[in-house]
Amino acid sequence: MRLKDLREDNDIKQKELAEYLNIKQNTYSQYENGIREIPLDILCKLADYYNTSVDYLIGRTGNPNRL
Repeated sequence: MRLKDLREDNDIKQKELAEYLNIKQNTYSQYENGIREIPLDILCKLADYYNTSVDYLIGRTGNPNRL
């Protein structure tokens, strides 16, 4: 999954994303580290946040642009 790379490339802290998603920072960390499955609604919010597709976030495509 590309969450950590996207976050670091955009100089965003886990805490900032957790606040945007209305979740705890440790929950977000578990998503990023593959410990916990990401609910679809959170995955969609992340795709919107990064202006990319869910497919890109989960590695189904290498194209970061929305289709």
